[in-house]
Order: sequence, then structure tokens, then C-alpha cells
Amino acid sequence: MTNNQEKKFYEKTPAERRAILGKKFGLSADELKAMAADARPEGAQMVENYLTDYRLPEGVVTGLVVNGKEYTVPMAIEEPSVIAAACNGARMTAYAGGVTAEKADRLMIGQVVMENIANPYLYRNHLLKQKDEILKIANDAYPSIQQYGGGAVGIRVRCPEDFVVLDLLVNVVDAMGANTVNTMAEAVGRWLSSKGQTVVAAILSNYATDSLQSVSVALEFPDVATDQMKGADVAARIADLSFLAQVDSYRAATHNKGIMNGIDAVLIAAGNDWRAVESGAQAYAAMEGQYRGLATWHVVGDKLIGKMTLPMAVGTVGGSIGARQLTATNAKISQIKSVPELAAVAASVGLVQNLAALRALASTGIQEGHMKLQYRVVAMRVGATAEEAGPLADRLAHLDHVDEDVSKEELSKLRKEQGHD
Repeated sequence: MTNNQEKKFYEKTPAERRAILGKKFGLSADELKAMAADARPEGAQMVENYLTDYRLPEGVVTGLVVNGKEYTVPMAIEEPSVIAAACNGARMTAYAGGVTAEKADRLMIGQVVMENIANPYLYRNHLLKQKDEILKIANDAYPSIQQYGGGAVGIRVRCPEDFVVLDLLVNVVDAMGANTVNTMAEAVGRWLSSKGQTVVAAILSNYATDSLQSVSVALEFPDVATDQMKGADVAARIADLSFLAQVDSYRAATHNKGIMNGIDAVLIAAGNDWRAVESGAQAYAAMEGQYRGLATWHVVGDKLIGKMTLPMAVGTVGGSIGARQLTATNAKISQIKSVPELAAVAASVGLVQNLAALRALASTGIQEGHMKLQYRVVAMRVGATAEEAGPLADRLAHLDHVDEDVSKEELSKLRKEQGHD
């Protein structure tokens, strides 16, 4: 490249990009300095046009019991009430002996999609008869996975509308597995193309129905009682709200959002592709043709029974997991050693998150606890220091009406009382 040739934006350094954007959009020196302070060399290797790291607060849910083992689980999320709710749900379920997580298969799905097949169902049978050859082609494309006990282990062939879809079932062991599955699917796709087939796509599916994780818990009525309501009444209302999420998609969306609040936050802290798990979970919620709540709660005798099943294609190695030191530190904190364990714990956090939300909704309402924490965010937004945020939030919680002007006024009063103004 000659000196008079201007580098393209993606070819510039992060510092050069920040300077360009600063000039173009009028960013202040303080804003640019903050961006530079949060930038790290590794980031430029992870995403295109890298500027800086966008950080999320990280906390832990404590006292979560899954299959008899107690966990402290890192969660990364900006929403104030999520970790508090997870801790509350973990506490309630711990009284009942904790969450039970079933052992499950861990297979990823690679799709090889074909069209213009004269007789799709006849061709389906033809492909099934070539299973061994197809698996060999797939495994030869990524032989290293077999050293760890993984590899392509099976196929399915489906005929949705005018397509023929070959599903390649792959054991990716402890990895998230996207690269492995895509490599194998593309190899099979090339082989089918060489046979004269029109291959539309060869790529993994995030609808990981061969990596389903089921979790359940049985609570005594006193475990969910509040100061205002008996446990039996709370349990009955939780069951009613659960049923509503099965028949009303509008309620189901919020029901599931709370579940994914917990799961996504765990997976972000674990360095996983939380978007893949989120998309699979949302698809699974609509698998019967109507979008439904993922977790269900029923009163059975004198117990409240909660159950949930959803796809959990997670990993403990590969992808961006090894790119951040904090991910490794989080693994030490959680003491999660395997993919099945991570899937079980993440799903369990989702279930206890849902329990805490439904209990609040069934008794005091969702806003009381949520706003206590939200007021801290409001306090920081109007200029409170870290030391002032707590006291200001307490003041705001006792007011009938809170907005930005009121918050600023209360902050001014607080500082005057403390002799800081």
C-alpha cells in the first residue's frame, strides 16, 4: 500500500477508528478516553471494526442447589433485579432439596438442505441407506473431534414442503461446536453436489432438539409463603399464572423472558453463545404450533411442582470461551466441570428465576421488589456517586411519584443534609 492510499475503515487501528468517529459525531475527550480505557488488544481479534469493550455488570447467584450440589454461579446482566430474583428462587428451592436436572444426550444438528428433488420421499429412503458413507464423509472432514470421543453419529432426513433436509447429528463433546458442525455439513453438501443434487445450504441449526435439558423441583407450600399470603394461596396463583402462559402467547412471552434473563446471564458469564440458546429456546416454546411458557407449575397434593425442558447447546471449550480471562475465572467460581453440568445449572437458574418472578407477581406484584433495585439505577443516572446511590434509592422508594426532576431534587436535599452542598 502506497502512502497516498487511504486505508479502509476496517484496516485502521482501534485508536484511529475512535478518532474518526469522535470527530464525525462530536464525541468529547472524556468519552474517547473512556472508550480507550476499556479497549483491549484481544478485542480487535474478535470483531470487525473494533472500538472498545462494552461491559456488563457481573454478580453471582448464591446457594443454588442442583442434583444435591450447591453452586455459586456468575451472571452477567445489566437488569437490576435479575440476580436478586435468582438468589431468592435459589433459596426457596434449596429448602425443598434443590433442583433436579436429568441427564441428557448432547448432539448438535447440521442441516444439508436440497431442492428440486423429483420424488423427495423416495430420495429420503435412498439417503438413509447411505448413512455409513455420509457419516464417514462428515467425520473425515473434522477428524480431530473423534480423538475426544465425538463426531458425527447419526442422520435424519426430513421433507418440509419442497425441500429435502438431511440432519447430521454430531457429538461435539465439550465444545459449543458451531465450527465443527458447519465443516461437516459443508463436506456432506459438497459430496451431494458432486452427485448432481442442488444443495441450497449446509449449516448448523440452533434448534438443538437433540440437546434437551429437563429440570424440575417440588416445593412445600411454606417454601413459597409470604408475609401477606399463605403458601397454599401463593402456590395456587403461581399454578394459575403458569396455565395462563400455556394458553396466552402475550403472557408466555413475558414468562419466557424472565426464564431467559437467568439463562442468558449465566451463559454470557460462561463465554457461551447465548443468542444460539435463546433462539433454540424460543423455537421450542412454539413447537406445538402455539407459543407457550417453557416452565410449568402445578399444585399436586400439598406440593408445588415446577418443570421445564428446553434445548441447551452449550460448551466449556472452543469459540470465544478461551478469549477472556474472566471466563476462566468464572468457571473456577462456579466449579462447573463439564457441558452436562453447565446445561443443568443454566437451566436450573432459569427455573428458579421463573419461580421468583411468578411468586412476586402472585403476591406483592412485580414492581415492589424490582423498583427498589431500579431506584439505584435512577440515582446513578441523575449524578449520584456510588456512595450516594443507596441512600438516594431509599428516599425515592418512599415517594409516591419518581421522575428525573424529583430524583435530582432529592439528591440535592441529600447532599445538603450530609453537608456536601
